[in-house]
Amino acid sequence: MTAQNLPSEPEFEQAYKELASTLENSTLFQKKPEYRKALQVVSVPERIVQFRVVWEDDAGNVQINRGFRVQFNSALGPYKGGLRFHPSVNLSILKFLGFEQIFKNALTGLNMGGGKGGSDFDPKGKSDNEIRRFCVAFMTELCKHIGQDTDVPAGDIGVTGREVGFMFGQYKKIRNQWEGVLTGKGGSWGGSLIRPEATGYGVVYYTEHMIKYASGGKESFAGKRVAISGSGNVAQYAALKVIELGGSVVSLSDSQGSLIINGEEGSFTEEEINQIAAIKVERKQISELASTAAFSSKFKYIPGARPWTNITGRIDVALPSATQNEVSGEEAKALIAAGCKFIAEGSNMGSTQEAIDVFEAHREANKGGEAIWYAPGKAANAGGVAVSGLEMAQNSARINWTREEVDNRLKNIMEDCFKNGLATAQEYVTPAEGSLPSLVAGSNIAGFTKVAEAMKDHGDWW
Repeated sequence: MTAQNLPSEPEFEQAYKELASTLENSTLFQKKPEYRKALQVVSVPERIVQFRVVWEDDAGNVQINRGFRVQFNSALGPYKGGLRFHPSVNLSILKFLGFEQIFKNALTGLNMGGGKGGSDFDPKGKSDNEIRRFCVAFMTELCKHIGQDTDVPAGDIGVTGREVGFMFGQYKKIRNQWEGVLTGKGGSWGGSLIRPEATGYGVVYYTEHMIKYASGGKESFAGKRVAISGSGNVAQYAALKVIELGGSVVSLSDSQGSLIINGEEGSFTEEEINQIAAIKVERKQISELASTAAFSSKFKYIPGARPWTNITGRIDVALPSATQNEVSGEEAKALIAAGCKFIAEGSNMGSTQEAIDVFEAHREANKGGEAIWYAPGKAANAGGVAVSGLEMAQNSARINWTREEVDNRLKNIMEDCFKNGLATAQEYVTPAEGSLPSLVAGSNIAGFTKVAEAMKDHGDWW
């Protein structure tokens, strides 16, 4: 099988191979060989929109960026997935993200298809007026291709509530419609409570089910040392939830380096995480805090490094929450050597294929409680898009749910994601005696079969 893509799309190729290999190594194609055709069809986007974005900087100069929207699959509902503003954005990265989004959205149980978009625009170093002008220019073109029943983008890296607000305002002006066309909106104009926290909270809720299942209900986050990468929304709220549940957070990071607890004891505090959140709003690096007296006495800052091989003492849980391919094969081995038992991705495709192979081999070779257990991003970080789906539902009904109601729905969705992946793995993958089921295989198969069946009903393959 091939992904039917160009060789210049390595990220998409990786995402495709990761899904295809788990389907191939299960009994799915033996039981339902017709699904091979479904895999070929689902790996090609329904539509790709690419456009130029011309805007004016504060000096009056004309700037040009590329804009994209990959509308990958609408079998289960309108295309749904974030917009990423970052210099690294290209078609391969957006196709990989959109492809993952199809199956992630399927696992939530909500009526959402999969898509992704963005631009190679870099918000860092830009004024609010420059960002506003870029967002207006970007949405002037994108608005022709989206709508609440067609395609509902959200935020992603580089796209916060500020950018969502600017884009929503431009959409409303051009289309003369107030509709739930974007999620991650402000709370006073259609946003959902818990949406900023949702991905971080969700990955912790999912991991909590992993811990309870593997320990037979005897353990929780209480007393666990948790390594987290990243320092954006996902990492911040995952860290706060871990602390709330009694765990210790021993690391955070950004693109410039890692901030790590000095020694084998201690944890980030809620106040320290809030300080990091404050500088991130200003688009500054955590190195600026690391040099202050309050931080330098408690933490070590390692420039240009990820946290996984630089933490002193044991690591019980690892939550990669920064970007794709942030755990290598060697770092996977280091996590196992540090005693890590659970790794769940807050980021999309946070582990390389080599790392996944290391985790899965260790799971197969060891009895349940002794093995590392890996959960892929398409399952573990589905909380963000799940609450986006809940925001869409609230917008359609013109109502607002309470914080408690949204949080309870999020908890239920993450529990269903875990149980669905677990049960599907037990049905289609025979583990070694005494080993834990493969959550990566179970999640891939569960998401794929749901989408494939809907596509067959629609006549998309036969």
